[in-house]
Amino acid sequence: MEERGVASDKKGAQDNGATIVFIDESGFSERPPVRGTWAPVGQTPVIRHHFNWKSLGAIGMIAQKCDGSDPRMLIDIEPGSINKDVLVKFLPELHREIEGPVTLLWDSLPGHRSNIVKDQVSQYKDWQIEFLPAYAPELNPVEYLWSALKGHDIANFCSDALWQVEQKISQAADRIGNEPDILRGFLKASTLYDDSTLATSKDKDH
Repeated sequence: MEERGVASDKKGAQDNGATIVFIDESGFSERPPVRGTWAPVGQTPVIRHHFNWKSLGAIGMIAQKCDGSDPRMLIDIEPGSINKDVLVKFLPELHREIEGPVTLLWDSLPGHRSNIVKDQVSQYKDWQIEFLPAYAPELNPVEYLWSALKGHDIANFCSDALWQVEQKISQAADRIGNEPDILRGFLKASTLYDDSTLATSKDKDH
């Protein structure tokens, strides 16, 4: 599949009216992401936890029109880690969620380039896959979604069971997904959209 720059991907998506969809994967576990916090002077915060290593995998999606308008988010949570087989199960759900042409942008991990994933995408005649540049995760807005979850919503969260972590992620996803301005902030952080574009797209949302 031909690889092009992100700017040309956006131009191509604009030409055919496609929705741009960024996808990324991350992992969560019962071990809490430790972050700095406030405490009374002289009382150092202490995290007490059993530090189990049971884990969850998450697929995150941020979709929007070419100009950044109508941003929306989807998170799929799975036990264990995300691999090509999990991706193949997720893509039909994404296809049901988004109507019309789609330009899907993600990194070049082997699972994304696997034949089983390519075969699944080929079933959607109005879809195309483009790959983000190597070693540039900051260009993917979903990276900032993971940062928000791990740095705020589940930071220092000590769970007794893995389902509590999943519940916490789901609650955070509801919060962020209902705030288009937060999603626009992730788009801006990626540097692929500027203030003027996002300001115009915000008007279109209303």
